[in-house]
Amino acid sequence: MKCPNCGHLEDRVLDTRIGKEGETIRRRRECLKCSGRFTTMETLLQVYPMIVKKDGRREVFNKEKVLRGIQAACQKRPVSLAQMDQIVERVAKWVWSRPEREVTGEAVGQKVVKELRLVDDVAYVRFASVYKTFKDVGEFVEHLEEQSQDEGFGSPNA
Repeated sequence: MKCPNCGHLEDRVLDTRIGKEGETIRRRRECLKCSGRFTTMETLLQVYPMIVKKDGRREVFNKEKVLRGIQAACQKRPVSLAQMDQIVERVAKWVWSRPEREVTGEAVGQKVVKELRLVDDVAYVRFASVYKTFKDVGEFVEHLEEQSQDEGFGSPNA
């Protein structure tokens, strides 16, 4: 670390404190040349995975974009912002834990659909109808029935 007073490159750490969220570290340092004291903050830089879109474009994973999609699906539904944030955090954790550095947008969408299904059926249907491109209502209903049977929920009419 370069001393802000004299520019010397060697110092010693006097004190280390971890931030409230555990994401930053504050270090109090003393220059070994001029004895000047200064504080540094350290944060972990996360390498965000790339999302591969349907058209082949790649973009950096963006939690805000996921939250906007979930908020649109949950509009006028009894789903709190805290619940939506928890879904976003679970999806983000899932994306970051993937061994591959590229994840398809479809895989992220499927994860959001599964999470929304546990919270609110209407929000789940809204998100699924936008995230998947269906030719008509019949194809959409067929997809919902398949999902229900695959997950052991039985018929959606039951």
